[in-house]
Formats: sequence, structure tokens, C-alpha cells
Amino acid sequence: MEWMKAIGDSIQFIESHIREDVSIEDIANSVNISPFYFQKGFSMMCGFSVSEYVRNRRLALAGNEIITTDEKIIDIALKYGYDSPDSFTKAFARFHGSTPIAVRKSGATLKSFAPLKIKITLEGGTLMDYKIESKEAFQVLANAKTFSYENAKEIIPGFWQEHFKDGKGSVVCGEYGINIDEKMGMDTFEYLIADTYRGQDVPEGFTLKTIPAFDWAVFPCKGPMPTALQNINTNIFSEWLPSTNEYEFAAGYCVEMYDDPKKYPKGTGDENYYCEIWIPVKKK
Repeated sequence: MEWMKAIGDSIQFIESHIREDVSIEDIANSVNISPFYFQKGFSMMCGFSVSEYVRNRRLALAGNEIITTDEKIIDIALKYGYDSPDSFTKAFARFHGSTPIAVRKSGATLKSFAPLKIKITLEGGTLMDYKIESKEAFQVLANAKTFSYENAKEIIPGFWQEHFKDGKGSVVCGEYGINIDEKMGMDTFEYLIADTYRGQDVPEGFTLKTIPAFDWAVFPCKGPMPTALQNINTNIFSEWLPSTNEYEFAAGYCVEMYDDPKKYPKGTGDENYYCEIWIPVKKK
């Protein structure tokens, strides 16, 4: 799987169909990658989700048409995928800082958002430690919640804060953060703040989940959170995945295993703090 080429081809596909009602599945299928992993890879390598990229490109192009043509604003809104003037105005104002009418009347400043261009640079050479481990199925006691992929990076930390603020940390201290999307779909995923289940009663508001047996690619991570973990995640998609000729992802699971912060002077912000990312894999 040549991720750089796939991302470049997907961008060309998006630009060729920017005014059409294309789904993430359509874009992923155009480069023969499952929507689940295409979304993850695109986000890791580009810094924003597929939906954000498409929305920003459409709003940038719509802004340009508003100031360079006499076309009706409602027609421009419909052209770029908005069903009503109200939804278009809200999205436009969030992106550009002014409403479409204000821009047309006063010539207010617009924001540009150019298409991504893939540049081949001499990168890599990063030493990534990993090992392949076969693990039996195991159960976890979890605080579980379903999220949209959109803005997940910002929402998940809030879920952790809410977990401890509500006192749930006394039941589940957060040995794992687990992303589950069994259908490997495009819209939502289940996220677990979890501990290994040890046979205790399941309190109200918590759930018992079984993580299936897999061969896992285990990536150790050392350094202050969340930066160290985010860097490893990015490297998995930008370096490890493109360079491995033996393995591919096997299922819609991702496990983050966290060491006990009490063991470190600065907790999760300690330079020696340890955690792991587990990715289920299978041989190609």
C-alpha cells in the first residue's frame, strides 16, 4: 500500500468531483483502501480529516465565486453541497469570518484554502521499535461512548476529563484507551476508557467488552503525553505502514495501553512516561 501515492490520487479525485455528492467511501474506493483506514491515514498524514478537507475546499471555492460572479448565493450554496441558505451562511461565516452577503456587498477579506500537493522528500529513517505479539481474547471493564470521526482528536481528551471529573476514575483508572469500529465504517466509532476485567461486578454506567484475539503490532512509546503518543501514531501511518511488505491491518481496533502515571515524578507529562499502541495485523 503506497500511502503517499494513494493520498495524492485521492486529492485528485476530490478536486475532480468537488461539486458532486461524493462520500468518503467513494474517495477511499477510488484508491482501493478501506474507508476506515483511509480516514485514519489521511488524518494522520494531512493533519485534518477528509471531511474537513472537502468542506474547506468547497467553502474557499464558494467564496471566490461570490466575489467574482453575479450568480445567486443560493445557487452557489447548492453547487457546493448546502441544502439551505442558512446552513451555508453559518458554515461560510465560520470559515471566512463574514457572511456571503457581507462579502458580496463590502468585499470583505476571504480565506483561501489551496489543494494539497504531495511533495516527495527524503524522509524516513526513523527508528521505530515494534514487535508482533499473539494475544488471546481478553475482557475489559469500560466507560464506553460512541463518537463521530469528525473532530475526534478534540473530543476524546474531553471524554477523559469528564470521566475523572465524574468520579469514574475510582472504578476504572484508565489502563487502556480503545478505539472500536467493527464494521470499519466511515461515520462513528466506539471509544473505551478501560481496565482489565478481574471478575468484579459491573457497576451501573459501565460495560463489559471482549477484545478479540489477534496478532498485534505493538509499538512502545516513551515521552510526555499526548505529544509522544501522537508522534508514534503519525509514524505508524507515514513510515511503518508504507515500509512494511509483510503485514496489513486486520480489523477495526486500536488499543492504547498506559502505564501507571504514579510511577513517574511528572505523571503522564514525564519524559520517561511509557505507553504502547497495539494495532491488529495479518500477513498480506
